[in-house]
Amino acid sequence: MPQAPSPWWAPDVYVDRRPFLLARGLISAALRGWFAARDFIEVETPILQVSPGNETHLHAFATALIAPSGERSSLYLRTSPEFACKKLLAAGEKRIFEFARVFRNRERGPTHHPEFTMLEWYRAGAAYEVLMEDCAALLGEAARAAGAETFTWRGQTADPFKAPERLSVAEAFMRYAGIDILATVNAGQGDRAALAKTATAVGIQIADNDTWGDIFSRVLVERVESKLGLGRATILYDYPIPHAALARQKKSDPRVAERFELYVCGVELANAFGELTDAAEQRKRFTADMAEKERIYGERYPLDEDFLAALARMPEASGIALGFDRLVMLATGAQRIEQVLWTPVSEA
Repeated sequence: MPQAPSPWWAPDVYVDRRPFLLARGLISAALRGWFAARDFIEVETPILQVSPGNETHLHAFATALIAPSGERSSLYLRTSPEFACKKLLAAGEKRIFEFARVFRNRERGPTHHPEFTMLEWYRAGAAYEVLMEDCAALLGEAARAAGAETFTWRGQTADPFKAPERLSVAEAFMRYAGIDILATVNAGQGDRAALAKTATAVGIQIADNDTWGDIFSRVLVERVESKLGLGRATILYDYPIPHAALARQKKSDPRVAERFELYVCGVELANAFGELTDAAEQRKRFTADMAEKERIYGERYPLDEDFLAALARMPEASGIALGFDRLVMLATGAQRIEQVLWTPVSEA
């Protein structure tokens, strides 16, 4: 039986999508101009990678490289350009950005698509607070380019020209969930029993095999995220160290990492790090995350040894990944990510 035609190209569907797509072009041009005016260099890094990334809950598309001899080696479509961009920092670049096509499996919904565009930028020698200022400026740039006075999503609005609220994770968990999250972090580890007890007491459903990280994420999703970025953007900063990912530990408080996420209208828009440059510590985190991935999903991804070698030579830096398609959605009022993609991936 022939496959049903993809609906996105049907003229009556496309005519409704076209204003969003034209706005997308205006926004990308405005952001490129903003970066160029600040001496950033636009780079292009490869989609095929030895490792797609080593976060527990990210799922990659696997493929194979076949040499002229017929020898096969495993590769993956990247889930982020982060490893390659950091290699460029190690090579000596100071300010770089990329509009990167990235790929994530097991993800599809109103704000998720298996292939999407990640806007990443890095500043060597800059504190991660500078990226907070960048985010505020880029929200305004996107709004002006799209002719939008407000950002909207599912009945929520935010003023893109208003200074973002800065809220620590500890403050947010106490305000919206009644949980003292840092009281459950000891010696760089999450105290699963302590968090489970506290979360259960405030009505969060806990499974017996939930880890500290699982419970943290459930509280964040069920009680906190929907309250963020209402009226104006929210910068949620200082993530507990068990959720540091590729961020360095904060010198003033070893319980937290130099990591923040940007929320607008309850939508997570960006994830930023004061970058970890300790290769041994990064290897330790990757190894632990891959062990957890294997426990949950029965698979693990290789480590990019070339990245770890470059990390040891990388300068102090801060970097951020922003979901460009989501930004376009917020600026145009689109309700589904497919509305802002020129040619969405067809449903199987």
